[in-house]
Amino acid sequence: MIEVIKSLLIDYGANESFSMYLSYAIAAIIIVITSLLVDIISKRVLLKLLRVSISRSKTKWDDVLLEKKVFERIIHIPSVLVIHVFAPVFPIYQSWIQRLAFSYIILNILISFSRALDAVDKIYRSYEVSKVRPIKGYLQVIKIFVSITATIIIISILIDRSPWILLSGIGAATAVLILVFQNSLLGLVASIQLITNDMLQIGDWIEMPTHGADGDVIDISLHTVKVQNWDKTIITIPTHALISNSFKNWRGMTASGGRRIKRAIYVDMTSIKFCDEEMLERFKEIQYIKEYLNNKIEEIDRYNEVHSVNLLNIVNGRHLTNIGTFRVYIENYIKNHPMINKNMTQMVRQLQPTENGLPIEIYAFTNGTAWTDYEEIQSNIFDHILAVIPMFDLRIYQGPTGYDLRNVVRDLT
Repeated sequence: MIEVIKSLLIDYGANESFSMYLSYAIAAIIIVITSLLVDIISKRVLLKLLRVSISRSKTKWDDVLLEKKVFERIIHIPSVLVIHVFAPVFPIYQSWIQRLAFSYIILNILISFSRALDAVDKIYRSYEVSKVRPIKGYLQVIKIFVSITATIIIISILIDRSPWILLSGIGAATAVLILVFQNSLLGLVASIQLITNDMLQIGDWIEMPTHGADGDVIDISLHTVKVQNWDKTIITIPTHALISNSFKNWRGMTASGGRRIKRAIYVDMTSIKFCDEEMLERFKEIQYIKEYLNNKIEEIDRYNEVHSVNLLNIVNGRHLTNIGTFRVYIENYIKNHPMINKNMTQMVRQLQPTENGLPIEIYAFTNGTAWTDYEEIQSNIFDHILAVIPMFDLRIYQGPTGYDLRNVVRDLT
């Protein structure tokens, strides 16, 4: 090509030296224009035809490849091949032109491959199994390996040396590489352990106070696990920290279908007493404990009669108490509550008395796990308990307030 252009220039009266430089310049312009035309045709025609074909396809995976722009890098390769093919036109620079062109081709293939892996991850995420067995961490390892390989190949091409020479040098620097990729190696091992032992899935609610995490897992990658807290902030936790430190996973609660209620009310111990006849008659009108009272009174009367108990003093023998009757009422109320899970533990128990009174704890599970529903059910239960407790001649313990002190002062004056 150079000789043809040079001969034409000489025929038009140009001197030989000027014709030589001008012919190289014209050849370079022609090659660049040809490369640009090939690039335009590739993008405007081939890529457009590819998009139309994919849009008409019934499969979804090719749409993801298009969305991730996998083909937009590959489409540049033909234009670079033009430069690579015409490199012999410039014998002096042929080697460097071909090296740079080939390096650019490898770089485009690397970028396209990386985007293709992103597309694979997105396609995989559309399946339910992705929440149990995420592959993003493994894909990142493949990206790192391929990127290192491509970098070695590009460097070996540019310095015109065998890749094995570079690899042998890397082998000698293994300790340095391990130090550089320490986090990646730790993350890889941690990801394998998390997935293999089924410790974490996307969508799990976890608590990790050491890292300020309390929310849903939204992403698991090689280096980090992202958790969206309930206040919508996002916490990034190193993957290996989930192995080296402890965290709470609430998946078991979600899978069980019930959420635990474990809350106590504090009863003023000075309001606890034996039940007299008037109280018992009043309690018998309460539906949830009517049968219990009839059976219990009969049992107690029989016991006191058999043991010839002197009933002139209420301390003798057996008697019902308002706190015991109240506890039975709560038990029956919980058992009959439509929003309490009947297949899980239900219990109303006394805890150790404290300076704040006698704790009566309700231990049960709702029949759903949604947070808002759970809070509403729990609030409704305790609204009822707090409202009904005076009917058992009991009082809720509450520390004195300014209102109480003002009443005392007013009574004294």
